Amino acid sequence: METILYLAHTEDDGSLGRAAFEALTGAIELRQQVAGASLAVGLVGGEVSAAVTAVGGCGADAFYAVSGAEFSVSRYGTDAAALTALCRAANATVVVAPATARFNRVIPGVAQRLGGQIDTHVGGFIVNGAELRVQRGFYRQRMIATLTRSARPWFLTVDSGVFRKWEGAPAAAQAQAVGVASVAELTRTRVTGYQAPASTAQTIRPDAKLLFVAGVGWTKKQADGQPHLDDAAKIILGFLDKASASLGSSKSLVDQSSEGHNVFSFMSHLNQVGQTGATPRHPKGLSSCCHGEEPHVVGWRFIGERRAINLDPNCGWAQGKADVVYVADAFELVRKVTELL
Repeated sequence: METILYLAHTEDDGSLGRAAFEALTGAIELRQQVAGASLAVGLVGGEVSAAVTAVGGCGADAFYAVSGAEFSVSRYGTDAAALTALCRAANATVVVAPATARFNRVIPGVAQRLGGQIDTHVGGFIVNGAELRVQRGFYRQRMIATLTRSARPWFLTVDSGVFRKWEGAPAAAQAQAVGVASVAELTRTRVTGYQAPASTAQTIRPDAKLLFVAGVGWTKKQADGQPHLDDAAKIILGFLDKASASLGSSKSLVDQSSEGHNVFSFMSHLNQVGQTGATPRHPKGLSSCCHGEEPHVVGWRFIGERRAINLDPNCGWAQGKADVVYVADAFELVRKVTELL
C-alpha cells in the first residue's frame, strides 16, 4: 500500500504559491487512482498555520509541518533536514512536490539521504492495476517517456501547468510538528538578502497569462525597404510592459547573434520556444512574425489559446495551428494594442 506525501513550502507571506496548489491536485488525483493509498501533507516554512488551513480541506489523512524562523528562507542545509524529517515522519513511499527553484535544488539530496529515487519534470500519472507509472519529458520535453520504478521512496517533482490549481475551501486542520535536530549547525550559512534584476528587465515570466513570441520578421526590411530594429525593440518591450507578458523567440531570431547580425539586447537563447527551446504552459499565446511550423507544433502544444499575427493567411503556422489569425502588419498591430492598453 502506497503512502503518498505531498510536500510544499510557504512563500514569504506564509501562503502557498500557485505551483504548490497545482501539485496538490496531482497528489489528490494520484491517491484516487491508487487503490488503498493514503495521503499525507508535509509543509515547511517560517509560519505554516495559514498554509495548513488553506489545504485543510484536501482530504489528507495526516498533516505534518516543520516551521520556525530558520526555515523561512531557502537554504539547502535546513531544507534538506526538514524534508528528510517530514518523509520519515509520514513513512512516505511516494513523494509529490512542486518543481520550484527551492525544491529543485534540495529534493535530489533528500532522495539520496533516504535511499530513494527521483524523477523530475513529471507531466502526469498513470495507474495500471497496482503499478504506478509517470510521464516525464526529456530533451526539453520534445520526447515524453512513460516509466515506473520499484524503488521506494520515489520522489516526483511536478512541473507547473500540468495540473489545474486546487481550489478547495479552506478548513481547520491540526498539523503534527516535526522536529529537526542540530538546527544551529544547519544555519551556519546565513541568508543576507536577495539580488534580482528590475522587473522591467525580466522578459521570461513563467506565471504570465500571455506568451508573446517574436520572430525574425521583426529584424527584416519593412514596407519602406529599411529594417527598424530600434523601433521594433521599443514596440516589443512596450507591449511586454503593458500586457505583463512573457517573451518568447523563434530559433531563427536568437540564432542571429551567432551569425554576426544585429539582434535585440534583451533576447537570448533562453527565450527560445520550440525545437531545442522550451515548451511553456501559458493560458494564452500570441505569435508575431513567425513562420516556422515545427517550433510552434512542439513549443506551443501546452499553450491554451493560440493566436498569430501574419501578413500571409496561408502560411503553415496560420493553417490549422492557430485558433485566431490576425492578417496584419505586426508593427502596426502591436503598437496599436499597446496604445489601447
